[in-house]
Amino acid sequence: MAGIGIVILKLVLAAVAGLVLGLEREAKHKPLGLKTCVVISIASCLLTIVSIEFALTSYKGTLFTGADPMRLASQIVSGVGFLGAGVILRRDNNVISGLTTAAIVWAASGFGIAIGAGYYIEVALGIGLISLTVSFLPFIMRKIGPTSLKEQEAYLTVYVDPAATIDAVVKEIETFVISIENVKVKGDGDGHRLDMSCFISDGKGNIFTQYDKIRKIPGINQVEITKI
Repeated sequence: MAGIGIVILKLVLAAVAGLVLGLEREAKHKPLGLKTCVVISIASCLLTIVSIEFALTSYKGTLFTGADPMRLASQIVSGVGFLGAGVILRRDNNVISGLTTAAIVWAASGFGIAIGAGYYIEVALGIGLISLTVSFLPFIMRKIGPTSLKEQEAYLTVYVDPAATIDAVVKEIETFVISIENVKVKGDGDGHRLDMSCFISDGKGNIFTQYDKIRKIPGINQVEITKI
């Protein structure tokens, strides 16, 4: 059986791994952040240690030589997947969010398992690569990546006069953005509501700099913008 000092070291390292992953989510005010990642990482590490030690020890004189030391750890990955699904949200505007948070939660369990199994260097490299990917890669891609990666996406809701022509309003909006997708129209005698996804390049500023211009389009009463 592993010494208590080794067990404590593994649990502490697992807590640090969860802390690093959780801080990034917490800084962005995500629903599942610091505490959750630390708890998942520590628990995964502990269960991995128990699973390995159980396979290498004996109980009442019986040696469990046929036990799979990673069987319990494999169930952790599946179980945490359900937890991650709880932070994936689909809004009314068909925007899906929370995928990165769910992936980081899943990664926290993986790092806990790896630390419990003694793969310290691999965990350090994994944390470094994930931190780099989540924090810096989007910024780098916007600077040197393809043009499509430099575009900003926003969700636009426009309330239009009943007498206004929908096609003319949409064409006017297109002059201030790169493209418009997924246009949805609702209307009655009091007016129309247009919901759409818009893309704008960094060269035109951001979608909020176009707010006043879109609001002044003839026939538009109100504009709501949600940055994605």
